[in-house]
Amino acid sequence: MNLYTEPLIRLAYYYVKDRQAAEDIVQEVFIKIYHAQYKYEERGELKAFLYKMTANKSKDYLKSWTYKKVQLQKIFPSTIKIDSDGLVRKDEQTIVGDAILELPLKHREVLIYYYFNDMKISEIALLLSTPESTIKTRLRRGKELLKDVLKDIEWEVLLNG
Repeated sequence: MNLYTEPLIRLAYYYVKDRQAAEDIVQEVFIKIYHAQYKYEERGELKAFLYKMTANKSKDYLKSWTYKKVQLQKIFPSTIKIDSDGLVRKDEQTIVGDAILELPLKHREVLIYYYFNDMKISEIALLLSTPESTIKTRLRRGKELLKDVLKDIEWEVLLNG
């Protein structure tokens, strides 16, 4: 658990865009694997198995009524919130992270696996049960979409470097 908790929470977060929901999903994954540990066959890496379970649980959450209810509450908030940090500039890492979260799921998940989890294209293809050529295309297209989103931003690191 200590080894995989943070990467799994990060993975779930990139799917559901909610830290609390991501933690709940990872907790469910660990509970499920604990109760079914005698059924787990050591055919491959435990890491890949946990990533697959977390991705599937995250996708299930996105289809759930709970998620749809939360989305409706965001669209129709009960009270008006004042954004006190509205004038504070986000740092580059936050900007990139937010941009990734705005990408379509099929591009977002490939970018996350490839760049944040250091997985090879063949591993991602196996994990998502998708041909390698499709993964390469989604990775290329995801980078193009990300580049389009980030093109108009003045990067402080480039201006002061």
